[in-house]
Amino acid sequence: MPLGLIMGLGRAFRRKRTASLDILSPKRAPRNFYKGKNCKPTGFHTRKGGYVVVQDKLPNYVVPDLADFKLKPYVSQCPKEVKTAESAESTK
Repeated sequence: MPLGLIMGLGRAFRRKRTASLDILSPKRAPRNFYKGKNCKPTGFHTRKGGYVVVQDKLPNYVVPDLADFKLKPYVSQCPKEVKTAESAESTK
């Protein structure tokens, strides 16, 4: 009789999957749980339900002036080979 009890306890411990128990997703969480999409907040909520955007938290993109730039933004998938003096010298 005690052997059957021990075997039953052993089966119960083996059934639990500890790896899946620590993953908390919105499907397995309480109703008010919100996981998010790993985005940084750009401001904060006020007491009256508004939202204030903080300019320091917004992304700042620095784009150089490309007025006299020779290259075009499009790169062809089938480029033509062009022989230049620099490439001829480097192969020698």
